[in-house]
Amino acid sequence: MENNNLTQYSIAELIKQKKTFTGILVGFAIIMLSASAVLLFLILKHKNLALVATIPCLFVTLLPVAIRLNQINTEIKSRK
Repeated sequence: MENNNLTQYSIAELIKQKKTFTGILVGFAIIMLSASAVLLFLILKHKNLALVATIPCLFVTLLPVAIRLNQINTEIKSRK
């Protein structure tokens, strides 16, 4: 597995990664919000309250991208 050490990247590469991960995070957040809305509609329509627990689980999938973005932001700030 490739080492994910951010110190080996230049500042330009880090900024490019930051923009990429920000776009990925925003895109997935929009998809997750729309999926949550559809799921909430189905919960209310069919009165199946067991599905309510799946809504917070959708957003857990965004954590790895958010953590990586935070690491990139920290590395950029440490170089300035």
